[in-house]
Amino acid sequence: MKFIVNSQQLLKQLQSLSGVLTANNTMPIINCFHFHLEENALTIKTTDLSTTLVARIEVDSGRMDEAQEVAIPSKLLLDILKTFDDIPLTFTIDPSNYTVELSSGQGQYSLAGMDAETYPTMPVAEGTNSVTMSCNALVTAINKTVFATSNDEMHQQMSGIFCEMTPDGVTFVATDAHKLVRYRRKDVSSSESTNFILPKKPITIVKNILAARKDDGEVNIEYNNTNLFITFDNFYIVCRLVDGRYPNYEAAIPKDNPNKLILDRLSFLNTLRRVSIFASEATRQVRLSISADRVDISAQDLELSNNAHESVPCQYEGDPMDIGFNAKFLTEMISNLDTEQVLIEMSHPSRAGIIFPYAEEKEEKQDDILMLVMPVMLAN
Repeated sequence: MKFIVNSQQLLKQLQSLSGVLTANNTMPIINCFHFHLEENALTIKTTDLSTTLVARIEVDSGRMDEAQEVAIPSKLLLDILKTFDDIPLTFTIDPSNYTVELSSGQGQYSLAGMDAETYPTMPVAEGTNSVTMSCNALVTAINKTVFATSNDEMHQQMSGIFCEMTPDGVTFVATDAHKLVRYRRKDVSSSESTNFILPKKPITIVKNILAARKDDGEVNIEYNNTNLFITFDNFYIVCRLVDGRYPNYEAAIPKDNPNKLILDRLSFLNTLRRVSIFASEATRQVRLSISADRVDISAQDLELSNNAHESVPCQYEGDPMDIGFNAKFLTEMISNLDTEQVLIEMSHPSRAGIIFPYAEEKEEKQDDILMLVMPVMLAN
């Protein structure tokens, strides 16, 4: 088995694939890149048993008669590739003992590979439905929801992004019980109504690869009851869906919110960032004292005798109100919106605030977003 490949092209693909690898894996074969060479196509695969990511690269192999494969230790290969300039590298693999020889002009390097026959196989796409969406649309959906997923291992369902497919569109939801984001798109639809939970790790890997693209393209998404299959460019990813039933998120969204607050988004965001520096490390609490034309934003840390106070102008319809929020949650949400103004709807200081992007002129858009943040109890 022999082929020639550009060092930087190979390194770029391997670095994308390496996101699947897990540290301290007890199975040596899982710590390897699986190389499969057929004619002039090199297919590289990584897996952690739940997620498998595959990339394809064109190489110069002289077009062999039979396909060949080998497993190469990932860390060692990545470490050596990082040291090369943009040069052609020659890989020669001895099929009798799986020794991998690298040649780079004056340099010769040898590392021990493994028999690829023992590398785990990946699920086959059977009985699937499929949808197609643009790369930018998928990246946007992930960016606007993934930060709200839970890191609590006891609540696996909330550790992923809930995806609801219907003939009218697709909805992405994430929550950790303290905050919630619902993002909808009308330009993507499925012939059948279904839902599933996307695992955070593989979907974040997909987002990072897509975000590095210089131009938009299409992503093909297939799914069945157990797995998700995503294809784009020269990449293919298979991941196991999160088991379990997602919480009834619609029931958590208050429907009657008569108090409506409109703020300049950047002004509000920057004020939050400044004031929250003085908040308690334990609660990250900021107080919003809302009146007809301004919001007083304050924070204090009683242990360190730190406090801050700043006002921002606003438009407000409703009763004067004092309400507390976790500053970290609030800034995450506001920073993930892109309109000049934001609308916060509230009913009571003990009930969730609902955040929307706001524009005076209503435009026909292909997407919409709702964010919910639970309040923090204020001390008198």
